[in-house]
Formats: sequence, structure tokens, C-alpha cells
Amino acid sequence: MIQVKQQISDVRRTLGDRRLEAGEAKVTTMSQVYDTDAEDLWEAVTSPERIPRWFMPVTGDLREGGNYQLEGNANGTISRCERPHGFAATWEYNGEVSWIEVRLTAEGDGRTRFELEHVAHVAAEFWDRFGPSATGLGWDLGMLGLANHLADPATAIRPEDGPAWMMSPEGKEFMRLSVDAWAQLAVMAGEEPEQARAAADRTYAAYTGAA
Repeated sequence: MIQVKQQISDVRRTLGDRRLEAGEAKVTTMSQVYDTDAEDLWEAVTSPERIPRWFMPVTGDLREGGNYQLEGNANGTISRCERPHGFAATWEYNGEVSWIEVRLTAEGDGRTRFELEHVAHVAAEFWDRFGPSATGLGWDLGMLGLANHLADPATAIRPEDGPAWMMSPEGKEFMRLSVDAWAQLAVMAGEEPEQARAAADRTYAAYTGAA
């Protein structure tokens, strides 16, 4: 099992803005280097047999032009698929459409960098209330699952056990560290520190049910 503090520090996070035809969008980017080659990492993030071991069950036609459905979560269309370098897809959830891109880059010595970019139009009131951690924490949890799966599948937390783990002291510590990391990035991007911390607290409360 990956140590939660180590996992938080192993992930590189950035925030940005992008102008799209429909208006301004927020860009969340995360990356981590894993001790596996590009082909194995590609299989881990694209195979319908392996994705449920660290993320959630997926169905659909997982190829360029095909549609996917994550059980109880997002669906979308795969717009680009270039084995083993990466893929792009829409991310459609709760009536909103955003876009994800995954890039895999060899780092040498059998290691590969996984990079995820998520571009989304975000309503100002939602951003003010929850900040970047509303999206960032969810992806942090996913990348923790991937790290555990690649490090030792036998001891990795199964996705079906994820909700219980999130309510454990270790899970709550991980989520607290994640939202704090995203709050720090928001401050670096110009957010008022008090506002950034309050948004992180609200996100943490939403995930944990804390008062």
C-alpha cells in the first residue's frame, strides 16, 4: 500500500486557464512517474479488464470514435487513441461536458510518466465555493489507485472498498492533504488565501460528510 504522504508529494499538479469558443475554461493537469514501461501503463489505463482494478468498472467500445461509460460516473466519446502514447475523450457528467487528455511519456530505466489534463468550463459560483480541489481530489484518488495497482496489485485497495477506505483515518488524511495541495496552487494562481482554504474545507466536507 502506497503511503499517502508520499503519494501526495509524488504527483505534480498545475492549474491554468484556457480560452475556448464557448468561453473561459479551467485546466487541471496532474502527472506522476510510475515504475513500469509504457506498454504496461497503457494497458492499465485503457484495458476494460484492468481499469476496474484501480478506478471503476467501465463498459463501451474503448477505441477511437467509441463511447465509454464509467459505472455510476462519467461517460463520453474517445476522440483520439494513439497506443502507447495517449488518448483524448470527452468527460460527460451531470449534464456538463468537459475534456480529458492522457499522455504517456517514457522516462528511461523502464519508467513512464502518466499525465492527465482535464479542461472544463466551471461556473464562477461553483469555483468560488469549491475551488480546484472539487476536480483535483477526485483525480488524486484515481492516481492513488493507479499507483497502488502498479506497485502491488495483491495489496491494492479494491475500488469496491474505496468508500470505506475514504472514511478511514488514512483516507481522510489523504483527502485533507489533497485539498490543501490544491488550495496552495489556487493561492499561487492569485486566489486570496482565506478563500482558497475555505473552498478546500468545503470540498473536504463534501467528500467526508464533515460538518
